[in-house]
Amino acid sequence: MCSWKEEEYFNSLSDCCGCECILSGIMSVNGKKVLHMDRNPYYGGESASITPLEDLYKRFKIPGAPPASMGRGRDWNVDLIPKFLMANGQLVKMLLFTEVTRYLDFKVTEGSFVYKGGKIYKVPSTEAEALASSLMGLFEKRRFRKFLVYVANFDENDPRTFEGIDPKKTSMREVYKKFDLGQDVIDFTGHALALYRTDDYLDQPCCETINRIKLYSESLARYGKSPYLYPLYGLGELPQGFARLSAIYGGTYMLNKPIEEIIMQNGKVIGVKSEGEIARCKQLICDPSYVKDRVEKVGQVIRVICILSHPIKNTNDANSCQIIIPQNQVNRKSDIYVCMISSAHNVAAQGKYIAIASTTVETKEPEKEIRPALELLEPIEQKFVSISDLLVPKDLGTESQIFISRTYDATTHFETTCDDIKDIYKRMMGSEFDFEEMKRKKNDIYGEE
Repeated sequence: MCSWKEEEYFNSLSDCCGCECILSGIMSVNGKKVLHMDRNPYYGGESASITPLEDLYKRFKIPGAPPASMGRGRDWNVDLIPKFLMANGQLVKMLLFTEVTRYLDFKVTEGSFVYKGGKIYKVPSTEAEALASSLMGLFEKRRFRKFLVYVANFDENDPRTFEGIDPKKTSMREVYKKFDLGQDVIDFTGHALALYRTDDYLDQPCCETINRIKLYSESLARYGKSPYLYPLYGLGELPQGFARLSAIYGGTYMLNKPIEEIIMQNGKVIGVKSEGEIARCKQLICDPSYVKDRVEKVGQVIRVICILSHPIKNTNDANSCQIIIPQNQVNRKSDIYVCMISSAHNVAAQGKYIAIASTTVETKEPEKEIRPALELLEPIEQKFVSISDLLVPKDLGTESQIFISRTYDATTHFETTCDDIKDIYKRMMGSEFDFEEMKRKKNDIYGEE
């Protein structure tokens, strides 16, 4: 029996971030030999859930201990990077196909809201809600309903559903014009339903946007209240679930392993050095923090974690919700997001709420940029502010065989992260990502009945 440092691994994954953990699980199911090393003492890297609350105070250098009003520190699991799962989205499919769902429990998020003219409105989740909503006028509602019926019937493989629109050529701006939709409706459709961060999509072919709106509608149809799910005990449960999947298929996990050096030979990765020992590998997946010379900065994200003792106003006392502030409403280029969860999800002490606001930084005063979101949350008991660089790999990794994930963007859903996972998979394996390939093999699961 070889020790870990003497064996050769197909993939040596160097951080238990969400992306890397999911890929390690998938690669293990595909029969690859996986060693997963993490410099942290916990799973999740940048997407971890921090517990107890005292650790969050230390991480953000807040002096003193949390006040007694915060309850027991162990009752808190605070996500550093907030994300919801689309009920019919790519990550839920990955969880279902790999059966990682057996390790996790989810709750439906209670509502999705959009900001308009200084107020927040519920994004209609049923036809009755759409008709009753004050988000639109009466005639606008009729036109919007016609648009939604068109989207529901649209099938990119059936030209009979196109109604004179060419999905590969007609821009989304032209589609909105065809249905005579006003600017406010365009704002909430593009940003709260199709979940775009900017308005760049308006002049691109409409097929992608129509499919995004379909995904929102299909996700909504699954549970009714909203299209979003959230795991009990926080997002840190997701990487742990995929780590467990990898271990069932023979993957090796090592926490608290400092990475001293990535060993290269003739421009290709051949190993990772930790505590004087070398784990040999043929391919490496890692987040940008391990290979700073191989990534470039393309922007920044500000996130503000806020602890509240009350639900957010005008959300019908929801114990969880998402609020999107479309960029046009606050004269910006990119949206502002608010993601709120509470003690109902076992992430906060009884009667407490965690709201996390995030946006892409556009000026030299990021805290001023996020103020419209924070004003919706007042009064705030405690704030934790972070500004992170948005880093992307400089190359595809096909020569070095080092495959680097992107840092998490400001969005409050996992769809962009899943696109990154599928992109890395394609570059590593040389073939398109196939959900069927992720299915757990009935005959080769050991360690579980």
